[in-house]
Amino acid sequence: MLTYNECLEMSGLTVGEVNAIAEHEHVDPIIAMAMGNYLVEHQGEQRIKKIILDDIAKAERNNDEAHAHLLRRVMEHFIATHPDSGL
Repeated sequence: MLTYNECLEMSGLTVGEVNAIAEHEHVDPIIAMAMGNYLVEHQGEQRIKKIILDDIAKAERNNDEAHAHLLRRVMEHFIATHPDSGL
């Protein structure tokens, strides 16, 4: 059986990216990891970028600057590691 960390390593995503997808889609992280992996493998980087941007906007609306800051860092890393996602 694969561990969570082994699945994460194979997904091509970080914990922060997986958590952003889970938050946005209201699913468990392991499901979000599978969704994110599918998107990465099928040119869905723009969708992941939109998910993270939506999460940032929600955090800002809720005046949760610490979470918004964390998500901005997740976005920076995602763009750096997935250049096809665009700016």
